Amino acid sequence: MAKKSKYDNLVNSVVGLVGDKGNIVGFTHCVTRLRFNVKDKSKVKVEEIEKLEGVVGSQWSGEQFQIIIGQSVGDVYKMICDREGFAKKGEVSDAEDSPKKKLGIGLLFESIAGCMIPLLPMFIGVGMTKVLLIILSQTGLLGVESSTYQFLTFASDAGFYFLPVFAGMSSAKKFEANPALGMLLGAMLIHPTFVNLVAEGTPAVLFGITVYPATYTSTIFPIIVTVYIMAKVEKLLKKYIPELLRSFAVPLLTILIMIPVMFFVTAPIGSFLGTYLAVAIQWINDVLGPIGIAILTAIFPFLVLTGMHTALIPYGLQAYTTLGYMPNAICTLASNINQGAATAAVAVKTKDKKLRELALSCTTTAVLAGVTEPAMFGVNLRYKKPMIGVVAGSFVGGLFAGFFHVNAYSFGTTSGLFSFPGYMGAQGVSNVVFAVLSCVIGFAVTFVVTYILYKDEAEG
Repeated sequence: MAKKSKYDNLVNSVVGLVGDKGNIVGFTHCVTRLRFNVKDKSKVKVEEIEKLEGVVGSQWSGEQFQIIIGQSVGDVYKMICDREGFAKKGEVSDAEDSPKKKLGIGLLFESIAGCMIPLLPMFIGVGMTKVLLIILSQTGLLGVESSTYQFLTFASDAGFYFLPVFAGMSSAKKFEANPALGMLLGAMLIHPTFVNLVAEGTPAVLFGITVYPATYTSTIFPIIVTVYIMAKVEKLLKKYIPELLRSFAVPLLTILIMIPVMFFVTAPIGSFLGTYLAVAIQWINDVLGPIGIAILTAIFPFLVLTGMHTALIPYGLQAYTTLGYMPNAICTLASNINQGAATAAVAVKTKDKKLRELALSCTTTAVLAGVTEPAMFGVNLRYKKPMIGVVAGSFVGGLFAGFFHVNAYSFGTTSGLFSFPGYMGAQGVSNVVFAVLSCVIGFAVTFVVTYILYKDEAEG
């Protein structure tokens, strides 16, 4: 006899409550949510869906109805597909599966993030390898002059040095272009001959015109801008070149067109964009100091709500590759943990057994894994007062981090308690200690404020 799951009723009921299969034009899932693209929004019974066991919350994004499940969403998705006969698709990012948006700054940031999200596992892997090397060298377990240390160093550096190649591939997939051509253009930017010319100060000349002498190793913006244009060129060529010639003419002409476009226009523009974005955010840090960090930490949940938090992904990478550290990563980490602090306070204070169980599970996912959607949508935004606690605690924790200049030295430093080793770097152990203290202080303030303000609905 099959073991009964708490999601059984959800799996059996949800499609009917969304308006049956005839109302569903697309069904996917991301890290925490089931995503239904529907024809008629009026057929979706939101209140009944939110009462189902296992449902943390729901929201609309355009014509897409999103049901927040939490970390078990992948299993629930497969169960629904098996029951209803839907074709199974892999996990998608928020950027990949959002409804079409109008041209604007939000779409720009979303597009950039969409190019980078597929590469995050690589960034986390090589970044944490660097953290491990720092810990091993500072504890004396591995000497910096040893061949093993040097080998692991260049192996972890490869992920960043060859970044234009990797970003060329992911950008091509994002913009629906040929990934191999995207990688090729990225490789051109870091070819040893071009790199050496720039390093030696020797002008690189193409068609009698001097190429802008920038270093493109470890960059992302130049290749993203380039591949965006390449995708347009490739589609245009496919439209007008006869099918008989298309297999060799399209890649040949795409490359010949994009070489001057890239080296004269798109790559320099991308270089300026990346440099001045980092400079602008650094300027805010310099002018506002700790207050800037505190404000960013406090408003981070609302950046997540609007999708603007994706703008921090390319900035964080740009800062890491140029400065060697990320000054704002603590904002995300502290805010994530404080979401869990608020739900912990609700769990302690509420007399509702079902809400207590939900709040405790949300605390676990937010604090340990940095997955905040269940906490934010299932408890904190729903009951409002806990979100006030999150903002208050995040401001105080961010202010502390800002005063002590807490920096992250690795990707993967925003996802919960296991991220703290990523704060080990040039500042030594003290930076890790201050990172921990900023989160502890924020957690304590969030918990106390939420505990004081929150009341069960029956109590008024």
